[in-house]
Amino acid sequence: MTTPIYQRPVEILQTLIQMDTTNPPGNEILCINYLDGLLKEAGFETTILAKDPNRPNLITRLKGRGAAPALVLQGHVDVVTTVGQNWEQPPFSAKILDGMLWGRGSLDMKGGVVMMLTAVMRAKAEGYVPAGDIILAIVADEEAGSDYGARFVTEEHAEQFAGAKYAIGEGGGSSQFIGDQRFYNVMVAEKQVCWMRATFRGPGGHGSSPLRGGGAMAKLGHVISTIESKRLPVHVTPVMEQMLAVLAEHTAAPTDELIAKLRDPSQTDTILDQLIAQGISMARPLDALLHNTVSPTVVRGGDKTNVHPSEITLELDGRLLPGFTYDDVQRELAELLGEPLTLEIIRHDPGATEVDMSLFPLLTGILNQMDPDAVVLPSMVGGFTDGRMFARLGIQNYGFLPLRLPKGFNPGPTVHAANERVPVEAFEFGCEAVYQLIKQYQV
Repeated sequence: MTTPIYQRPVEILQTLIQMDTTNPPGNEILCINYLDGLLKEAGFETTILAKDPNRPNLITRLKGRGAAPALVLQGHVDVVTTVGQNWEQPPFSAKILDGMLWGRGSLDMKGGVVMMLTAVMRAKAEGYVPAGDIILAIVADEEAGSDYGARFVTEEHAEQFAGAKYAIGEGGGSSQFIGDQRFYNVMVAEKQVCWMRATFRGPGGHGSSPLRGGGAMAKLGHVISTIESKRLPVHVTPVMEQMLAVLAEHTAAPTDELIAKLRDPSQTDTILDQLIAQGISMARPLDALLHNTVSPTVVRGGDKTNVHPSEITLELDGRLLPGFTYDDVQRELAELLGEPLTLEIIRHDPGATEVDMSLFPLLTGILNQMDPDAVVLPSMVGGFTDGRMFARLGIQNYGFLPLRLPKGFNPGPTVHAANERVPVEAFEFGCEAVYQLIKQYQV
């Protein structure tokens, strides 16, 4: 007798990895058609929604008892480029070597999509009716801003998520060690995208005659050097207050005392510098989560070596903490620079201003059952996920795609980079964890 496909998650993941959905152009239709077929064979009714026919989105529901709000399981099947990266194994081969499944998307986030898919298929096959509807949304285009994926389905087809209060997606769940203690971060908040453009103007002229200040290039240089060398003000948000408290409680001395001091804004920056100097790996991520940040990324201006440019534009990757606005970061930049800086918004995706932690105890309990010696803590991510789009519908998103990783394996440097891979056992752990969420979900 053939083993049901939902009991062969590794096989499904290998198939997805072998489908090149590099964005751009995406071509997510490759994965969506395959997954749609699996769901229909399992007895699900599916809905396909597309802004571009080659970039469709797939939605289905596992009907619940009506005893709890609907729960969204959301994930994307597009991946980032592998061009110019030196891979030890072909990035779309999906080879398994020494217990590792290699390939682009194994972590970000075709592996997570398979966890969700097999969980709902398993529940249906077993005849389990969850407390509330489970909405599975497999979308396109997360890696390039979500316009063809989560943004499209939530803005144009919000009815598909009627009754939903919570969502599960990427951004949390992978374990990490600090000393000998294993931690699981469950993402409950994310920073907001706020991309901006500044324009600097000054006198042009022949490059042989120095301007001695006042030129567009000098103005640009002042802004870049200041932003690169100084931080914006410290803000310890409620999520970070909780995260740092749990970290301090379960981290060995003397690091525990330093982490505890991060919660005091008057000491935060000094302690961060100390942790960074000591080579503590978590220090730089914590730095970004305790400040609004603005990073210079793109400069355009000048087209001849012997001519002073009269106009230069600088694009800035701004990431705002929950509850902060464009006006806040503009004010903070003016204080940092000592003068106002006129900024044009390129893209701003406001997120949730408040965090609903009511599902967090259930997620913690599942991980405690499956890995009793581990510590679970709430966390924030500095990047963006599709969760921000569901937040606009009043849906609290959690990053919960658990991976029980072996000590010494750090997946972070391979996400969006060469040699992305996932331990098979860790992936199977995640499949079981998401299934347990469906089984234990109640409010």
